[in-house]
Amino acid sequence: MGSFRKHSGICPEPDEQGGCCIQIVDSVTKNRGDGAYLTWEKLCVAVSSSNGSAGKNGYKSVLNDATGYAKPGEIVAIMGPSGCGKSTLLDSLAGRLSSNTRQTGRILINGHKSRLAYGTMAYMTQEQALTWTLTVKETVYYSAELQLPKSMPKSEKRERADKTIREMGLQNSMNTRIGGWGIKGLSGGQKRRLSICVELLTHPKFLLLDEPVSGLDSASSFYVMSRIVKLTQQYQMTVITAIHQPSSQVFGLFNNLCLLSLGKTLYFGPTFAANQFFVANGFPCPELQSPADHYLMTINSDFDEDTDIGNDPNEVIHLLAEAYKSSEVYMDTQREIATLCTQKGELIEGRGGLQASFITQCMVLSARSFKNMYRDLGYYWLRLGIYIALGFALGTLFYEIGFEFDSISARVSMILFVSSFLTILAVGGFPSFVEETKVFQCERLNGHYGVGSYVISHAISSTPYLLLISLIPGAIAYSFIGLQREPGQFIYFELVVLMAMLLVECQMMIVAAIVPNLLMGIISGAGVQGLMILGAGFFRLPNHLPHIFWKYPMYYISFHRYALEGLYKNEFEGLKFPAYPGGLPTVDGETLLKSVLHVEMGYSKWIDLAIMFGMVVAYRIMFFCIIKTKENVGPIIRDFMSSYTFRN
Repeated sequence: MGSFRKHSGICPEPDEQGGCCIQIVDSVTKNRGDGAYLTWEKLCVAVSSSNGSAGKNGYKSVLNDATGYAKPGEIVAIMGPSGCGKSTLLDSLAGRLSSNTRQTGRILINGHKSRLAYGTMAYMTQEQALTWTLTVKETVYYSAELQLPKSMPKSEKRERADKTIREMGLQNSMNTRIGGWGIKGLSGGQKRRLSICVELLTHPKFLLLDEPVSGLDSASSFYVMSRIVKLTQQYQMTVITAIHQPSSQVFGLFNNLCLLSLGKTLYFGPTFAANQFFVANGFPCPELQSPADHYLMTINSDFDEDTDIGNDPNEVIHLLAEAYKSSEVYMDTQREIATLCTQKGELIEGRGGLQASFITQCMVLSARSFKNMYRDLGYYWLRLGIYIALGFALGTLFYEIGFEFDSISARVSMILFVSSFLTILAVGGFPSFVEETKVFQCERLNGHYGVGSYVISHAISSTPYLLLISLIPGAIAYSFIGLQREPGQFIYFELVVLMAMLLVECQMMIVAAIVPNLLMGIISGAGVQGLMILGAGFFRLPNHLPHIFWKYPMYYISFHRYALEGLYKNEFEGLKFPAYPGGLPTVDGETLLKSVLHVEMGYSKWIDLAIMFGMVVAYRIMFFCIIKTKENVGPIIRDFMSSYTFRN
């Protein structure tokens, strides 16, 4: 065939087999270089299900005996009706199945049993994960600085980013924000092209695309896929894409086709040979109809009535599945897999030192996160406005409380509100945490940067905003109320509020990592805060707390206890209050703290502040460990489940 390849789409000059010749560079003629190939044999996946569709063992089969291969410089298209197992096959090949699935079969990379390492594979899922406040240029520039080798000059990174933007046809939208939360930005198709653009920056060995042209018109779909074909051949990438309903022109760009329906493989082989396979089994493609449309209409089982083929879809699917297993195309696929498996290639490893350095990652992520927080009104600015309003409300409510005996209860109530209920409003930032976590998880899975750099960069970028939120409302309330006027007391007051803000922020990030659902996350975060406030030693004095649970451990792990205790000491130490009628002549602050409020006086208020700072660090480390544990435990669980077979 030389530099021509057949395809079974519509062509002005069809050949004698009903195919068509389109002039593109054949991948066989290109040097394979350092490309990598992927094979999968008898791949079965079942998912845990509690409804009636599950089998006797509680698992529902979603993929049965899938077999195929993908070579460098070629594109494999996975097609089939909705729910046929396209995304499941991609997730299985990428090693991203959830822990409630069972997988059997063999997946080999260059003939070796190994996982796709970070940085060697890019996977664009159906769900878009982009920072909506950034522009197209900013998104790609930041990604280039994170992903491209640290030895590459910054000017070359920018040049490659610009080139990739042009290749995806986004040059006219470079300064347009992605958009979201009521702000009009890119269209759905442009967002999808941007996602592809970000993943193509490093020219990975493996590129997995789930519905890459969804939301694009036929012309844009062809131009996008043709550019992916060009890059695939130029950089010898191995590309596997799930595609729902490609046009004839797009369909002709694929090297191999995998047809799925009801989890069964109905065909895997060269794209141009699929038409002959359907003709041989009694389902020829009508004249002037797109072969891709014909295949999907033939194997769709969702609609039992009024089908054009005039047969029971389930019987057709069963017939094609059995016919494929006895076809010459299936034998050719088996021989090709056997040949690839015997040719042991290099063991694929991660990019390692080819990424940006740890310091660069921290700097770039901090700058990107800082810009996102600045532009997202709901992240910190709305909270700042609410906190300023509450600062004025608190100041006017306790305006100039003075130093009379009655001011003691007012001071205690004000300190409780500041240390507990004021800081709990940070729960309102949870939606932004969830969106940021989605972007992180997507980028992390594709190896853009490490967990440590993400945790540190978020701490760096968020601290200035939290300092602003603590300083302005705190100063308003402090000056109105008339607390101790010493500079040291005011600085300590602001530091405690800042630490409390940081701690609530850390807690909500941990909740977002564990419970990514928006509604459940807000409820869970508020519930945790409520428990800690109850155990802080205000509603029940520390010496009166029940020892089980409330004293040990809640009283000691609640940061509200240390904030409350520190602010008590900061305000009452050194003060003397005039006698209550009929009582003692004077009441000094130290006696009040020890005897009435049951405050531990064996250490200074600065120890309370130091403990809170230590808890900030501990929560950040806990956040890091949770992310790493989810990364490491997921594959272990999947491997453990894969050691068991399941019945189809």
